[in-house]
Amino acid sequence: MKKIIYPLIAGIIAISLTACGSNDKGAQSDNSKEQTKTAQTEQQDQEKQIKEMQKKLDKQKIGEKKTVAIINDEKVLGSDYNMVLSSLQMQMQQMGQDPTSEEAAKQVKEQTIDNLVGQTLILQEADKKGYQASVEEVEKQLAKMKEPYKEDNKFEDAMKQAGLGMTTLKTKIAKNIQIMKYMENEIPVEKVTDEEIQAYYDQSAQQGSAGGQKLPKLEEVKPQIKQQLEQQKQQEQLNKQVEVLKRNAEVHIKI
Repeated sequence: MKKIIYPLIAGIIAISLTACGSNDKGAQSDNSKEQTKTAQTEQQDQEKQIKEMQKKLDKQKIGEKKTVAIINDEKVLGSDYNMVLSSLQMQMQQMGQDPTSEEAAKQVKEQTIDNLVGQTLILQEADKKGYQASVEEVEKQLAKMKEPYKEDNKFEDAMKQAGLGMTTLKTKIAKNIQIMKYMENEIPVEKVTDEEIQAYYDQSAQQGSAGGQKLPKLEEVKPQIKQQLEQQKQQEQLNKQVEVLKRNAEVHIKI
């Protein structure tokens, strides 16, 4: 798993959308009672498997008020740990990996702690430099998160299933905005060259060809490739900045 400082809100969105999606699933209607019964049985089996997997994932969580780490005299609690943990678990599942295996669980724990340390150090640095989120900015971001949901109660249900209250959610949004402001001003995006875009495209085309897929023309996907490479470059710079901050930080891991 690549070393990445994930935005705090990323895990929230992923968890919330998954929770909402699970509520919207239903057996397809059919004129045949037998087919309907089969579809319902398959859905029940799928829901059972999801619940069993979730139980295994939840076992990796820790008490929300437990101190995970002390970073420059600031306590990082289990609630923050569990949020990042859930995000990483989901990413592993999306890549077809089982986050509940012994080896994967160890890897996820280490990555979660590493991410938390990085996020905390960046937020502390953002505070020092005066980057803050206004009430208006938080409300605007919250409104964007609500857009995919047709009704307010569905959004609230998704938040409940993700174990989030509105106050906690707004706090996470504010911290995410702080990180984004810090990155935009302190870690400028490096220029991406046409040669880099071409190399990325050629590599993707080669991989796609091996899998029987054909990529669109370069002109059609060039903006997306450029954005992807810019994000990679900025992420690399952010990771370097975290390593610099670690050298002068007091970090005590408690789990």
